[in-house]
Amino acid sequence: MDAETKLAQLKELLAEVFDLNAASAVLGWDQQTYMPPGGAEARGNQLSTLDRLAHVKFTSDEVGMLLEDLKPYAAQLDPESDDACLLKVAARNFLKATKVPADMVAEFSKASSQSMQAWQQARAEKNFALFQPHMQKIFDLRRRYAELFAPYDHIYDPLLDDFEPGLKTADVKAIFTALRPKQVELLKAIKSRPQVDASFLHQNYDGQKQWDFGVEVLTKIGYPWERSRQDKTAHPFTTSFSINDVRITTRIIPDYIGSAFFSTLHEGGHALYELGVSQSLERTVLSGGASLAIHESQSRMWENLVGRSLPFWQHFYPRLQEYFPSQLSNISLETFYKGINKVEPSFIRVEADEATYNLHIMLRLELEIALLEGKIAVKDAPEAWNTRMQEYLGIVPPDDALGVLQDVHWSHGLVGYFSTYALGNLVSGQLWEVMQAELPDLSGQIRRGEFADMRAWLVEKIHRHGSKFEPQNLVQRVTGSKIDPAPYMRYLTNKYSAIYGF
Repeated sequence: MDAETKLAQLKELLAEVFDLNAASAVLGWDQQTYMPPGGAEARGNQLSTLDRLAHVKFTSDEVGMLLEDLKPYAAQLDPESDDACLLKVAARNFLKATKVPADMVAEFSKASSQSMQAWQQARAEKNFALFQPHMQKIFDLRRRYAELFAPYDHIYDPLLDDFEPGLKTADVKAIFTALRPKQVELLKAIKSRPQVDASFLHQNYDGQKQWDFGVEVLTKIGYPWERSRQDKTAHPFTTSFSINDVRITTRIIPDYIGSAFFSTLHEGGHALYELGVSQSLERTVLSGGASLAIHESQSRMWENLVGRSLPFWQHFYPRLQEYFPSQLSNISLETFYKGINKVEPSFIRVEADEATYNLHIMLRLELEIALLEGKIAVKDAPEAWNTRMQEYLGIVPPDDALGVLQDVHWSHGLVGYFSTYALGNLVSGQLWEVMQAELPDLSGQIRRGEFADMRAWLVEKIHRHGSKFEPQNLVQRVTGSKIDPAPYMRYLTNKYSAIYGF
């Protein structure tokens, strides 16, 4: 059998694995949107079965032999070609997956499904005790998973690598160590100035009108509804079943207009990334984003660098006033712009302002590592969370729902994930500086409600590549350097010095 035939055979096997994972994703999406609570146990079994089958098929001897046989062929290819990258990423993923027993995959899938249902109840009742045994099992399973990859520099490394290929715990700690004092210094400067008014954001805003405005804006920025949809859920998320079927969700809060809109724009940024991947990568291991940090750079860019910018609202604010005349007709554009960018320590990460958001992530990263290391017991997580909130942000959550239970990630078993949010912020700043240099009229285009050039730039530089390149390499290709906090801090400082006058 020649190399081309073996490659075609491998691609078909990998496509079948892709299909199984996509079917699992459909069930996961339904679980968080439309599934009745009584379906939790059955859904856990279904997801467990699908995930086990996908794992067994991917880690089969047949896949392993084909990857081994194709090594000489891969060495002859252009290293940046689709096929060379597919073989490289598939081999890397295969090496990791073969270290994990299928039974562990099934056990983890079932545990995380049941854990998610328990989290929803615990959060609704503001009672961590209901979630504690499930969280304990999740961390026990993640610890067992990490130990499969020993020896390692840090037990957190294998988990971080699942979301940020090639990145080490020491790398993230170094980036955050450089970032933290600058963020604290910026916060001090802001706190020394008079606070801006954002009270008008907290009124009764009709939920359907909030929804309709978000859909209108998504449509205007070029969101392809024929390949996507939006639904409601407790915690906004994006999921992809195909390059041509990507789903987003949002959360509507009747007395706060910012939640639904910025969630919609954020998740829309994730979806545009998935929808922008080259069609040639469909049903392959390369069809998703490069990493969670690169994904977050896209969502946070649309949510904040675009969606909280003055040029954006110079275009969209008159339309928002038409939706909500009684609430906003007497609120000037300047007041609105400052209000949506108000800096104030808050409990909820997804609604945190740009100047405090990264501190939420640093808190979670430190707590997650300590839980994994066993330095903090799961039962003590609420207390540890509250202590860090006081240290980092000067506030203490009044209950578990606003504290340790606010994020869905641990219930899904997503340990190793949180740092990607802050890393994504940093990457968004790097990409933004380069994009502004290469599209000198970018602000003017946004002011006119024109987004085609921005979308095209992102597709060309980031989206079309899917996961062909590791995140650090992709960032360096576009910006000339690896992940660097400096551009993002320049962005924050320039923005908030203008808003707060320092």
